[in-house]
Amino acid sequence: MSRGALIVRGIALVVLVAFLMTPQSFTWLFAPLTINNAPPIYNQGSLIELALNHLAIVAVATVAATIVAVGLAIFVSRPVGAEFLSLSRSIANLGQTFPPIAVLALAVPVLGFGTAPTLVALFLYGLLPIFENALVGLTTLPATVIDAADGMGMTPLQRLRSVELPLALPVILSGIRLSAVISMGTATIGSTVAARTLGEVIIAGLTSNNFAFVLQGGAIVAALAVLVSDGFGVVERAALKRAGRVPTAA
Repeated sequence: MSRGALIVRGIALVVLVAFLMTPQSFTWLFAPLTINNAPPIYNQGSLIELALNHLAIVAVATVAATIVAVGLAIFVSRPVGAEFLSLSRSIANLGQTFPPIAVLALAVPVLGFGTAPTLVALFLYGLLPIFENALVGLTTLPATVIDAADGMGMTPLQRLRSVELPLALPVILSGIRLSAVISMGTATIGSTVAARTLGEVIIAGLTSNNFAFVLQGGAIVAALAVLVSDGFGVVERAALKRAGRVPTAA
């Protein structure tokens, strides 16, 4: 990442934190976007609390999707699980087959309103990119590396833990990053079923015809998505260096 890009990201982070901590100090910026003396700053809850809840929901769903997707990829990349590749891919595709809003509609009667159905929707929606990246990472390793590990007398478990996963980690992290960024935007729909996300701000703006609210909710989500993506990018580059590969410029 260039120095200019780093400066822009740093400024964005400072502005985001300042807005979440003291939103009323930005009244001058959003006031021109309101009509009929509507409040220029979201006043139906704490923005920082909503942002933290939003991040927590995305984090939990992404961790759960990572455990399941990477586990499936490991299983089907072993000789014993190769015949289950099509089934595993179908499971990973399940979330992409059903739109998140449809998953919410199906989950609410079973799980009730709130965070639970949102977690289910994000979990299912996040499986595919992690699974596919993990599968690519584990099945495209150089044969010479695998042969060398076998020649050293490593057991299959030792080879997986000490050789395959470390080398495949950058590709796996790329899938996790994509899943997390997608979930960051998708999580806003959770507010339609009473989950505490930044979707509350957007919905409040739409229902009251207050564009300032809509812009605030959308801008915070977008900023968080960019910062999360950048964070994963840093970890990816570190994993590439550790694996002995030269990271590409971002």
